[in-house]
Amino acid sequence: MSTEAEPRSRAGEESFTEAGNGPGTEAGKGVDGGGAGEGARERVRVWATFRDAPLAVRTVLAGVLVNRLSGFLHVFLVLFLTAKGFSKEDTVVALGVYGGGAVVGSLVGGTLADRMGVRNATVLSMGSTAVLTAALLYLPSFALVLVTVALVSLGAQLFRPASATLIADLTDDDRQIMVFAMYRFGLNVGATAAPLLGYALYHAGDRSYTLLFWGEAVIALVYAGFAWATLPGGTRTAAAGGAGEDRSRAGKGGPAGYAAVLRDRRYVLYLLAALCHAAVYMQYLSTLPLYMTSVGMALFWYTFAVSLNGVIVIAFELLVTKLSQDWSLKITIGLGFALVGAGVAFYGLPIGPAAIVVGTLIWSLGEILGGPAVFAYPAKAGPEHLRSRYIGSFQFMFGLGTALGPMAGGWLFLRLDGLVWPVIAVGSLLATVLGLIAVRPRPEARTA
Repeated sequence: MSTEAEPRSRAGEESFTEAGNGPGTEAGKGVDGGGAGEGARERVRVWATFRDAPLAVRTVLAGVLVNRLSGFLHVFLVLFLTAKGFSKEDTVVALGVYGGGAVVGSLVGGTLADRMGVRNATVLSMGSTAVLTAALLYLPSFALVLVTVALVSLGAQLFRPASATLIADLTDDDRQIMVFAMYRFGLNVGATAAPLLGYALYHAGDRSYTLLFWGEAVIALVYAGFAWATLPGGTRTAAAGGAGEDRSRAGKGGPAGYAAVLRDRRYVLYLLAALCHAAVYMQYLSTLPLYMTSVGMALFWYTFAVSLNGVIVIAFELLVTKLSQDWSLKITIGLGFALVGAGVAFYGLPIGPAAIVVGTLIWSLGEILGGPAVFAYPAKAGPEHLRSRYIGSFQFMFGLGTALGPMAGGWLFLRLDGLVWPVIAVGSLLATVLGLIAVRPRPEARTA
């Protein structure tokens, strides 16, 4: 790390608006990689990156884990509603509403990060999640349950664009890929541990959902308090006259907010690539079990494949990022998309369980190689004053892909059976092509 980096990090803890103008605008450090000299060799260290990060960034990285760890509602939602006496049809509707709230929450979160500031948006996100999750235990009607489920899901997602924006603003360009790898590490560890924690609370509460939901609420509420105490206040639109610039553009008829994002045609291609990639990625949770059941493959092989992916991502993503963080983003993202498609296509080979295991290994490599870069790129793809909108639009499209992917995959499977895999892999091919076109060599150099 350069001698200038640490003072800049300390300033970031004191003033969000000042830090927002520092690391992201340093000349000559394109986010597309390059320049891997002595400084680059020092940058690859995982612990050093975390240790030297501002307190606010470390708080957010911990918050990502807590946010996901306290997010086991969707895992137990069906069981909870069934225990309350609601029908299977009702539970399906509730799951759809939960998914819809999550998708919309990403867009709303991008706006709130600008309007309210990261600290306020984070506290609102975690605080509302806490209150509404506990309230689910006491609602008298299904209509109220649906409204609350939608708001819980939306509220939980408000945190993510705000947190990603703060990470991007307070982290030097040469460390952003590694920090976003840590961000994903928290998501993955939280997603893995959340069902186990929920199961433990369920049994500790004598097979009741009271301790489970209140436990989730308390976890979220504790982090809300911690975020209020440690995250910097203020709004990033106040940084360097950013808000004035945004209003000035709008007053002159220029685009502002998400309208400006949609005017960026290359970035729209990146959003489409993210949509296709997420839709293909989700097939291991939807189409894969349907396919394995239809060919009479033992359940063991499905659980083994899913567990294998989890172990690979948690154990190796940070280590792989040490090697790849200085690569060209265009290559890293394109290769990640392509490997996910190759792994999914491999499922269609008539070699039994070996196709499932090897295919999972291939696309897991694509995930750990491309994932951090895919998540880091939106923070540098556009003008700094629109950073939260670029991040929010990416998370919206990625979430939309995860919602639509299972439905599209299931529909194709019912019509194509085993031929579904090469057809689905075309989505990754499209994502790869779009990604290679969309990713800019030096996105931070753009001023409009």
